[in-house]
Amino acid sequence: MGLSAEHVLDASTLLWDHWNGGRRLPQVPDAIQPRTRAEGYAVQATLERRSASPLFGWKIAATSVAGQKHINVDGPLAGRLLRERAFESGAAVPFGANHMRVAEAEFAFCMRRDLTPQWGLFSVAEVVDAAESLHPAIEIPDSRYDDFTGVGAAQLIADNACAHYFVLGEAAPETWRAIDLSAHAVKGEVVGKLARDGVGANVLGDPRIALAWLANELSSLGVILRAGQVVTTGTCLVPLEIGPGDHVRMDFGALGRVECRLDLS
Repeated sequence: MGLSAEHVLDASTLLWDHWNGGRRLPQVPDAIQPRTRAEGYAVQATLERRSASPLFGWKIAATSVAGQKHINVDGPLAGRLLRERAFESGAAVPFGANHMRVAEAEFAFCMRRDLTPQWGLFSVAEVVDAAESLHPAIEIPDSRYDDFTGVGAAQLIADNACAHYFVLGEAAPETWRAIDLSAHAVKGEVVGKLARDGVGANVLGDPRIALAWLANELSSLGVILRAGQVVTTGTCLVPLEIGPGDHVRMDFGALGRVECRLDLS
């Protein structure tokens, strides 16, 4: 027997309160715990009612084999980006009680038109054509679980696929459409501390493939990917370890640069 509407709301409230309070828990209690991806997404969907603004967009977690192994899942997970937790490049982003303590370099797309659920799969070409722009981005994830590597896909989805804060850079030149994003190099750094290199192929083989995966995942759930929403496609480099006061910069070369500072608060 699946989760009742009341149990979905109870699980969502529990995770929401822990997110906003900077607290963690071992797992969602058995009585209200999502057991399937569909139940996880049902819990996650209630987040939109709790946000004061229309949904900013979507994130994809575990878009690399290494990332999937790290959190013990067998494929990507979708999460929601809330507008009140999204920033422009150069912003000061709260560090707070973040215990994942990493920053990720990501290719993000802003949609030009709606993609309404359909019977068949969207092709990569269709989804890319529906995108208005490409942006360099930073995701600063976090989890509400003590050990997010052991709770499984359903509970991770319920916990919004480890979404937390997001930083969007300016739109890349329109020439991005002619670039092989799978081969595009990215350099990430915590200024004065460490640097790592990445490449678009680390994101499901190509960020455009990841964008199509997200569109099809939402379609399977009966959810519209709406014009104006941003889709960030997953880290293209090994996440950078961060702490309060750090300056994070991601250089996407010809596609632009994005940066933020982590507040001591």
